[in-house]
Amino acid sequence: MGIHKYFQSLSDLEGIYRCPGVFKYQEHSVASHSFKVATIVQFLATVEAEDGQDVDWKTVYEKAINHDYSELFTGDIKTPVKYALPKLRELFSQVEGSMTQEYLDKEFPKQFRQVYEARFKEGKDRSLEGRILAVADKIDLLYEAYGEIQKGNPEPLFFQIYKEALTSIIQFSDMASVRYFIHVILKEMIEEEITSHTRIKSITEHLLRADKNASPSED
Repeated sequence: MGIHKYFQSLSDLEGIYRCPGVFKYQEHSVASHSFKVATIVQFLATVEAEDGQDVDWKTVYEKAINHDYSELFTGDIKTPVKYALPKLRELFSQVEGSMTQEYLDKEFPKQFRQVYEARFKEGKDRSLEGRILAVADKIDLLYEAYGEIQKGNPEPLFFQIYKEALTSIIQFSDMASVRYFIHVILKEMIEEEITSHTRIKSITEHLLRADKNASPSED
C-alpha cells in the first residue's frame, strides 16, 4: 500500500487506448489524451484570463491532469455508447466513482486521501474551470476524429464522433475561449485546401449555421 502503486499505475494508463474495437491509423492512449487535454486547457484558460475572467489556475490544472484517471479501472468506453442514454452515463459515473474510492481507501495513505478524493472526482462541473475542462476534452476528441478522417479512415464512426464533439463544443459558445476556437482555430481547420476535408467542412458549416451565436465572423 502507498504512493508507489499510484506512480506505478501511471504507466498502465499508457496501455489503455481510446475508442477501442475500431480500426485506427493512430492509437491514442489515456495518458497521451490527458497530456493533450491539459495543454488545451492551458490555452483556453489563457483566453479566458485575457477576457477578464478570474481563472483558478491550480484547480484548472488539477482537473485536467486527473480527469480520466478512473479509466484505469474501467477502460475507455466508446463515446457513442457512453452517451447513448443519460441514465447509462450516470451508471458509468457511479461505477467509476465507486472503483476510484475503493482504490483510494486501499492504496492512499490517510493524510493524502481527502485531497486526492477531490482531485479524482468528476471535474466537469459548472465552474469556469469545469467548463474549460469539458470543452478541452471535446476539442481533443474532435482532433482525434479529424486526424483519422485526414488519413482516409473509412470508418463512419469518426464522422459521428467529430459531429458530436463539435455539437458539444458549440453549446459553450458563451465562453470567450470557445468563440476563439470557433472563429479562429476551427476556421483555419476547415479552410485547409485538402480534398479529404470536404465532408468535414460541410459538417462543420452545417452545425455552425444551426447555432447563430457560434457562426464565424466574416473577414
